[in-house]
Amino acid sequence: MPIPRRALVAAAVALVLPLSACGSGDSGGSTDASGKIEGDITFQTWNLRANFKPYFEGVVADFEKKYPGTHVKWIDQPAEGYADKISADAAGGTLPDVVNVSPDLVAPLAKAGLALDLDKSAARYKKEYLAGAWAGHQVPGMTGTYAFPWYLNTGPLFYNKSLFEKAGLDAAQPPTTYDELFTDALRLADKSDGKVATLANVPTIEDFGRYGVELMNKEGTAFSFNDAKGVQLLTKYEELYDAKALDPQALTATPESSGKKFLTGAVAMNPGSALDLGNFKKQAPNLYKNIGITDQITSTGKVNMYVMGVMVNARTKHTPAAVAFAHFVTDAQNQMSFAKKVAIFPSTAGSLDDPYFTKEDGTDETRVRVAAAKSLKNAVNYTPVLFSEQMKTALRNEIAKALQGKQSPRTALDNAVKACDTLLRQQG
Repeated sequence: MPIPRRALVAAAVALVLPLSACGSGDSGGSTDASGKIEGDITFQTWNLRANFKPYFEGVVADFEKKYPGTHVKWIDQPAEGYADKISADAAGGTLPDVVNVSPDLVAPLAKAGLALDLDKSAARYKKEYLAGAWAGHQVPGMTGTYAFPWYLNTGPLFYNKSLFEKAGLDAAQPPTTYDELFTDALRLADKSDGKVATLANVPTIEDFGRYGVELMNKEGTAFSFNDAKGVQLLTKYEELYDAKALDPQALTATPESSGKKFLTGAVAMNPGSALDLGNFKKQAPNLYKNIGITDQITSTGKVNMYVMGVMVNARTKHTPAAVAFAHFVTDAQNQMSFAKKVAIFPSTAGSLDDPYFTKEDGTDETRVRVAAAKSLKNAVNYTPVLFSEQMKTALRNEIAKALQGKQSPRTALDNAVKACDTLLRQQG
């Protein structure tokens, strides 16, 4: 399963879709989902078979029992290369009827006319979902919603209490603002002679969002994260990098490598989810004994939310069955059942009020789950839907040059915005 708390893999699907797909009136399918629910459809998930085979086989069996004239073929694709696989299927006309997507995967498909607009075809279901989750698969510059919201995730910041104490910091009072974070990080680096960094990753687009930077104009036609606030954040990170308060290997870090640094005590703070606590217990008992849990740091009062969705192929030959199945997978009962098998959260309205997400039992796992569920009610998916994998790379490359002193933070962000705007025009 793609780790939901991480920025999910983005696609450059639009660059390889045949031009004939864009704005084509010949959809090969129907947008009318009101007919009889019958026919053979294919459902594709994203690296879920290994851990959840019985669950999905049960969902498929329940659906086929409810609608005897249907047959669902479930296929699962590996996490590696998932965006490329969707890209190839879209270009070749072999996209499955129902597809597990993230917002950045759905955007180019919607632009190419391959994602069914649920505001037209399934509006009656909208009220069943959290408003923010339903909006998660809307595309700037387009009207419509292009996937059912499925599972959500967010998580706290974990910190190593013993590292805080060694630096003379109060482990019971972790940083709650960016100013406190930067101050504590410099102190930790100074007291450990540069051996302990507080952060392991360079800022991503979502970090700029959490800091309060306006990432994009409202029309979805240009990026704007090179404003004064954006420059201020990158300037702070440059200061951390110079002081070794940001890990020296942050320029090439992956979520896995950052996690290992946290496990070994080379990094004092790391984002995570309830899923990680079991790993800490097993792999690093000493860390688990000293684990601190605090909220995500944000200047906006809203934490970051990751959204997964289930899209219906606009060219399916069995629209009523495909829409019914996508809704079935993401209805309250099936989402709740899935959420109890893995540390994720349902996007259905009212589900987060279930005692499973509101009642503490004294364990850290439950504490994390309850806190995360509460924060999700007004959480935001900061990563713009139109922010592609290539844009992430362009931003990361320019940030690396700024941290290494090869250019100023202002120049770095100006160059990144210019590169991302060029890529955005190519998408359209």
